Amino acid sequence: MLIYVCSSSHGFGHAARDAAVLQQLRRLRPDWRLVMSSQVSPGFLSLLLGDEHIEQRPCRWDVGMVQADALGSDPSATLIALAELDARLPQQVQAEASWIREQGRPVLILGDIPPAAAQLAEAVDAPLVWMSNFGWDEIYRPFGGAFELMAERALESYRCGQLLLRCPFDLAMDWGLPEQRLDLVCSSPRPLPIVLQQTLEALDQLIIQVGFGGMGLDLDPQLFAHWPDHHFLMACPPDPNTSARLAGIANLTLLPDGIRPLDAFPFCERHIGKPGFSTFSEALSLELGLHVVERRDFAEVSALMQGLIRHGHHRLLSRDQLTSGDWQLDRPLVPPEAEPLAADGALQAAEQLIQLGESLCN
Repeated sequence: MLIYVCSSSHGFGHAARDAAVLQQLRRLRPDWRLVMSSQVSPGFLSLLLGDEHIEQRPCRWDVGMVQADALGSDPSATLIALAELDARLPQQVQAEASWIREQGRPVLILGDIPPAAAQLAEAVDAPLVWMSNFGWDEIYRPFGGAFELMAERALESYRCGQLLLRCPFDLAMDWGLPEQRLDLVCSSPRPLPIVLQQTLEALDQLIIQVGFGGMGLDLDPQLFAHWPDHHFLMACPPDPNTSARLAGIANLTLLPDGIRPLDAFPFCERHIGKPGFSTFSEALSLELGLHVVERRDFAEVSALMQGLIRHGHHRLLSRDQLTSGDWQLDRPLVPPEAEPLAADGALQAAEQLIQLGESLCN
């Protein structure tokens, strides 16, 4: 059996949850062939997957929204990128369909959530399963204008398929498909290198992780001095100049290459960042408090924030509070309104895919 995942290249969050599902599939069906198809860098995908037996295919299946920075979108650049993608997709679909047919195995396509996954499934006459908490139709429509056509095209694709695996923090996704609701979809932490673990365990300060996704956010290094009783962790920024500016801060540690932010969560008290599905899922699964900076131009955010308020300990920050250093780390977390969410979503998704996949082989 071949499971081929068309994973969104919009950001690292889609790749993180898709990797979690593939890890469960690998554990349950080690003889199945698993393929992650994404434009996310191979090195970072390898870090997420943590298994060299899960194959990678470097394909861009969607655009999502082009980001102006970690907290804002660029609609004009998004429309240009969508037009460029439309020009490339027919050749890519043809090439990947040919590759899939050459493997000589029954295949199931999992889409999270590029609409073009429907084209690939049709080209190879394969069943199609969607997994997400939103569709690009719901993100594009509020922008109006040319985005209306993009939204309708995406919705038409989403109505194709055999099953929707509905993640938490979800929008309507009224696609007319059978559905299975999932718990939080995330991986588990891996052990830290012993030296880093001992360093963190020896700290007498509260440890706070700061993260704004793959793009990062250029914070004034002086802001960390506002909180001398706290020690901060950050992924190493991609820009060497930014890394150099941060390297000399006494109460900040940059995580070395090969360490996912998730791996350091068990040592942290709180996390400061933007609204994001995978960050929320990983943090809530480990009962980590979240300080979340507002974002207003992405429809998914409302569902994420409603879910956080219901199920997670949190504080909400404005962007001005973030950039001024008013991070409220000395304030108690706001308790959730409801019970915590279970974190079995990756296993549940894998079991659904196995059930559907094995029905193809019988």
